[in-house]
Amino acid sequence: MDSPYCPSHAPFFGFVGAALALIFGNMGAAYGTWKSAVQTEMVMKSIMPVILSGVCGIFGLIIAVIIATNITTPKDGTSTYSLFSGYAHLGSGLTVGLSNLATGLAMGMAGEIGVQDSARQPKLYIGMVLIWSFGSALGLYGLIVALIIAVKDGSAMCGCLLGEDGQVTCTDL
Repeated sequence: MDSPYCPSHAPFFGFVGAALALIFGNMGAAYGTWKSAVQTEMVMKSIMPVILSGVCGIFGLIIAVIIATNITTPKDGTSTYSLFSGYAHLGSGLTVGLSNLATGLAMGMAGEIGVQDSARQPKLYIGMVLIWSFGSALGLYGLIVALIIAVKDGSAMCGCLLGEDGQVTCTDL
């Protein structure tokens, strides 16, 4: 008998969370790299927003790997992965994915203009580095929150079974 809190479809939410973390993070990285990689004679100065955009994809990859390693396979036909864990992993993936998509958008827009303007006026470069740093911090905030959410474990809920009388009895709590 399966627990009502650990149905066989619960891992679906975890897998979707892992996929969305990677998809949205890479979308942010790709957009930020595309927009900020302008042709200029100051190649080394223009590489900074490209690197900061690439970090968006890395943050998504980190959470996707953490989620994927926490998804458990059924043991003896009984699921040990709860809906709680599935929803936590979905939320974690969305948190890091969407925050890094926003970071990639910010880095792309600020990077494009910042590189062009600092090529014309070199004194602006330090200010632009500060703007890029604060823009990339948004992705780091998403990673931190996603890590906190992703490590939540609800596997103890799998010990709760629905009895014949309609009562839920929990053995592992």
